Amino acid sequence: MNGAIILLCLIWGINWVVMKEALQVFPPVLFTAYRFVLGSIVLLSIAYFKKIPIPQRKDWKWIILGGILQTALFNSAIQIGMQFLSAGLSSVLSYSMPFWLAIMAHFLLGEKLTLRKMAGITMGILGLVALLNVSDGGAWWSISLTLAGAVAWAFSSVLVKLKLQHCDTLQYTTWQMVVGAILLSIYSALFEHGIVQWGFNAVGYLLYNGVIASALAFFLWTYILSNTEAGKASISVLAVPIIGVLAGVIFLNEPLYWNTIMGIALILGGIWLVNWHRKPLESKGT
Repeated sequence: MNGAIILLCLIWGINWVVMKEALQVFPPVLFTAYRFVLGSIVLLSIAYFKKIPIPQRKDWKWIILGGILQTALFNSAIQIGMQFLSAGLSSVLSYSMPFWLAIMAHFLLGEKLTLRKMAGITMGILGLVALLNVSDGGAWWSISLTLAGAVAWAFSSVLVKLKLQHCDTLQYTTWQMVVGAILLSIYSALFEHGIVQWGFNAVGYLLYNGVIASALAFFLWTYILSNTEAGKASISVLAVPIIGVLAGVIFLNEPLYWNTIMGIALILGGIWLVNWHRKPLESKGT
């Protein structure tokens, strides 16, 4: 499980730089649509060869809602907001998600907010606040939009636990992505303007996002969410904005402030607190 979390954090952390760079050659929603169309094709192919059936009729309404919230709304909010925000700031705002998920999980999933979890979550949120430097630029509406996307992601994660726990991980991930790809494509065709500047970089951005950051990463996320508590899963991926901020500094020359270092330390402390288990004392032989 820890290996899956580490891999997911690396994939999504680096992807903030890739998504930021993709805005130079793609309209934001069209890029998101292409990303999930490609990811859907990959997952549908795998599902076909593994003979994974189409979801049951009773599950479709929840899969569609998940496709709207997580695939379409969350990811389009990120890509639109990133036109006016740095890659690091966008990643930090998006990963306020554990705060919303922990609250929802407490009321809807019966995952109690123990003192240790509350301390860890509080440290993580304080770390996010420390990383949040609005002076980097960006209109408040884009900040609000990105935060709304984080709330949508949190609620979609609750849906997986509440309504789709019985589904095959690949089955749910595949069809949620298909639904989101269709919705994003329709929106872009009807309301978005702009052209794609095709070239080597554009193809590279798309392949990384479609195959690695969508097909593989969302499968990993659903797998992690299905095999651990929602709150613990969400706090674990708080490492993503750390990688996102550092990648922005290294590859995009985004500024590194003192509060960035403090925020990273707080987030790592929060992750440790939430995931730490007290080992039972070994019984001594008599």
